[in-house]
Amino acid sequence: MSKVYIFDTTLRDGEQTPGVNLNKEEKLEIAKQLAKLNVDIIEAGFPIASPGEFEAVKNIADNVRGPIIAALARAIPLDIDRAWEAIKGAESPRIHTFIATSDIHIEKKLRKTRDEVLEQAVSAVKYAKRHCSDVEFSAEDAVRSDFNFLCKVFEAVIEAGATVINVPDTVGYALPWEFGDLIKRLKENVKNIDKVIVSVHCHNDLGLATANSLSAIINGAEQVECTINGLGERAGNAAMEEIIMAIKVRRLPYEVDINTQEIYKTSKLVSTLTGIPIQPNKAVVGENAFAHESGIHQHGIIQDPTTYEIIDPKMIGIPESRIVLGKHSGKHAFEKRLQELGYNLSADQLEEAFKKFKELADKKKEITDRDIEAIVSNQMRLIPEFYKLEHLQVVSGIGIVPTATVIIAEDGETIKSVEIGNGPVDAVYKAISKAVKIQHNLEDFSLKSITGGTDALGEAVVKISDKDGNFYVGRASSTDIVEASAKAYLRAINQMIMFRGKD
Repeated sequence: MSKVYIFDTTLRDGEQTPGVNLNKEEKLEIAKQLAKLNVDIIEAGFPIASPGEFEAVKNIADNVRGPIIAALARAIPLDIDRAWEAIKGAESPRIHTFIATSDIHIEKKLRKTRDEVLEQAVSAVKYAKRHCSDVEFSAEDAVRSDFNFLCKVFEAVIEAGATVINVPDTVGYALPWEFGDLIKRLKENVKNIDKVIVSVHCHNDLGLATANSLSAIINGAEQVECTINGLGERAGNAAMEEIIMAIKVRRLPYEVDINTQEIYKTSKLVSTLTGIPIQPNKAVVGENAFAHESGIHQHGIIQDPTTYEIIDPKMIGIPESRIVLGKHSGKHAFEKRLQELGYNLSADQLEEAFKKFKELADKKKEITDRDIEAIVSNQMRLIPEFYKLEHLQVVSGIGIVPTATVIIAEDGETIKSVEIGNGPVDAVYKAISKAVKIQHNLEDFSLKSITGGTDALGEAVVKISDKDGNFYVGRASSTDIVEASAKAYLRAINQMIMFRGKD
């Protein structure tokens, strides 16, 4: 088993995500969690960037033990001195210095010659070695660099004392087979490369950062630079959780020391503190990564989770997968959730409840436990429908008198009633009262949301009394609160009829 070192750059490249600005305390909190995750190296930041950044890096170096603490520096003495001042209190410090090696960067950005870049790279490594024994050198935009020049630079910086050489795909340009081949050719052509750890740093501009990182590992890379949730410049970096779980799940012959049960916790912490939400379908840590809605999938998961899950959610710190009840769900998943909630319905009750569930699922994106409880509660309180609501229409708005039209079925016949009111529910209740012609008093009416969101399920509760002062309660739920109110009112009336008839 070859050891692969995990170099986490969430606090440096990850913080360069547009809109992210972590303070000193937040960076320390993430660093401590990365130590629990057991990463090998934490790149704490870029100390020359600002006084606050310097203090944040120094705070991590002084207070986090276990991982190597690295600080980034351009290939100039001022940056290197500042980096060393920030990390010299670390248990295991590393200076990470870089300069671009591609012709486009050399000519357009640096305005130097190749010889000048080579000389600056060597000088920077030698200067860093005066402070720190562990020095990493990165050839920025290595993928688009001339191969022979790249080899020349790497040979020179290794000779100067670099302990790690990093091969970045700075703009996410490489294809997996190209990047793997680059690592292989470097291993074959840089004569002193066996003296250092070969690292890679892949960006995700074409969505290939994880694939490129894995290809590099397979071709001899011994360190991979990555971020939690794939944060980073532009489209981000290779996502650590994806690389780790690909190695673990596919049982690739590489050893990584990551405590995988801390992955989900770390992901959530980084998302919370950076303010960057995790996309729901994000691999490994997304909300939907272990969620199943399709009835076919749900049936398989209930029988054996490995039918549709290649990762045990407990492995990354999630207690269990999630069965999402929606319009694609089947009866197996619905019945299982009912049993988990403590409901044991008869076959007829289950059939009717599942029918109501499907009707609701066509109106809502996701059915919650409170939705299910409301459905079952209604099913278990079924009473004869002496009066049944067949049609309901309400016209209401600013400058319009609320008007309700109801059609109610009674003994195979229909009764139509139209009334106006102070509001839509008042108009509906007057129309129903006129249609049923049953003596009663409306004692109380309440309406509450039993789920969240604009498509929330609303529950109406109506209390009526008969001429003798006996009370009857009707409940109904719907995503349409006027419909719920009308059905609850009729259920209260039907309950009264069931107990005392239509007198």
